[in-house]
Amino acid sequence: MAQEHEFDVWTTRLFNDYLAAPLTNFLTAIGHPPDRPDHPWENWITMELLVVVIILALFAFLRPRLSVDKPGRLQLTFEAIYGFIGSQAQEGITHEHQKYLPFAGTLFIFILFMNLIGIVPGFESPTMTATVPAGIAVAVFLYYNYMGMRSHGVGKYLAHFAGPMPVLAPLMIPIEIISHLARPLSLTIRLFANMFAGEKVTMAFLGLSYLVLPAVFMGLHTFVAFLQAFIFMLLTIIYVGSAVGHEHEEGH
Repeated sequence: MAQEHEFDVWTTRLFNDYLAAPLTNFLTAIGHPPDRPDHPWENWITMELLVVVIILALFAFLRPRLSVDKPGRLQLTFEAIYGFIGSQAQEGITHEHQKYLPFAGTLFIFILFMNLIGIVPGFESPTMTATVPAGIAVAVFLYYNYMGMRSHGVGKYLAHFAGPMPVLAPLMIPIEIISHLARPLSLTIRLFANMFAGEKVTMAFLGLSYLVLPAVFMGLHTFVAFLQAFIFMLLTIIYVGSAVGHEHEEGH
C-alpha cells in the first residue's frame, strides 16, 4: 500500500513528480495497477535504488585508486571486509569457497548499506519494509539450490531430501521440503523485524529528545545494522555450504 505524501522521503516525491507515469504503465501492463496511479513509487523502492547508486558510485571512485604499494583507508576497509567474508566462507563452505565470495560479499554490502541509510535524517531503511528482505531471501533460496544442483547434479542433490535410509524417505522428504521453504521466511522475518523495530525506537526517542537519547539509539541502530547484515550473510554461507558440501555425495 502506498504511503501518504507527508511520509515520503525526498527521493520518493521526486520519482512520483517526474516518473509516475512510466511505473504506472508498467504495473498496469503486468496486471498489477497501483492503487494511486499518480503515486506508484514508494519509499522502499526509491531508497533501494538510491543505495544501488551509492554503491556503484563508491566503487567507481575506489576502482582507479586501488594500489598495492600505497593502499588508502577506503581500500584497506574493503580489503578487511573481503578477508572477513572470505574467512567465514572458508569455514562454512570449505570446498572451493572462493567461487561463492562474490555473492556473499555483494549480499553483505547491499544489506549493510540499506540498513545504514536509515540513520541519515530524511532517509529510510528499505529493509524495514518486508518486501525487500523477502526479495533478497528468495534470491538466496534460488541461489543455494541452484548451486547445489550445479555441484552435484539435479538427481543427486534432490536425493538427499530422502535421507540416508530409503525406509525413512516418506518421513524425511516432507520434513526437508518444509525446512527449506522455511529458510526464506526466517531470513525475511529476522531482518525485517529487527530493522523495523530499530527504526521505530530511534524515531520515538528522537521525538522526545534531540541530543543524548537519539545518539544512544542511533548507535544501537548502527550496531544492529551491521549485525543483521552479518547474520543474513552467514546464514547464506551456511545454506550454500550445506547445498554444495561433499556430504551429499556420501549419502548424508
